[in-house]
Amino acid sequence: MGAPRIAVVDYGAGNLRSVAKALARSGMVPVVTGSPSVLKECAGVVLPGVGAFRDAANHLRAAGLDEAVTRAISDKRPYLGLCFGLQLLFDEGEEHGLTKGFGVIAGSVKRFPTTGGLRIPHIGWNEVRFSGSHPMLERMPARDFFYFVHSYRGEPKDQEIVVGRTDYGGDFASAVATDGLFAVQFHPEKSQASGKRLLDAYRYWVEAS
Repeated sequence: MGAPRIAVVDYGAGNLRSVAKALARSGMVPVVTGSPSVLKECAGVVLPGVGAFRDAANHLRAAGLDEAVTRAISDKRPYLGLCFGLQLLFDEGEEHGLTKGFGVIAGSVKRFPTTGGLRIPHIGWNEVRFSGSHPMLERMPARDFFYFVHSYRGEPKDQEIVVGRTDYGGDFASAVATDGLFAVQFHPEKSQASGKRLLDAYRYWVEAS
């Protein structure tokens, strides 16, 4: 079996080149695409992102990529969400006004509170404590450090889907998972050895699916 082809969703923003290079280092063939039809042909889907929730959601909808992404998840074609790739799965986000998300995860994306002198955005390395059951977690340590850059975090209504927690002004959900998805708030492509461990685990998940 050859290296799996992974769709890296291009919605006009984001650090696509670094994500594609990181996937290639973990033995996958990244296909950067803004085409729903190309996305459907790949073994897995990665949605990275930097920018604003509203702009990203609107661009993805205009291109029909929201439906392609949610279909991949419902078909249990391994989806890996990075930063906005996690946030956009929620019902809604409050950045620059309330914006509808993909509705895959019940809950909302809210700004970190500014109380207690908490520095916003949350930038830098922080620990993620993993727990729960998912194919990705079978090949990852229970604790690892990753690189974060964000001012908003998702608040899922169902805490059972939270598989990673990070302390920044209190615990928040830094990783969530279901049968068809694994999504994280941090940036594996910027996280050196720990990021490669996560992407290696993603490759094994894709190959086993």
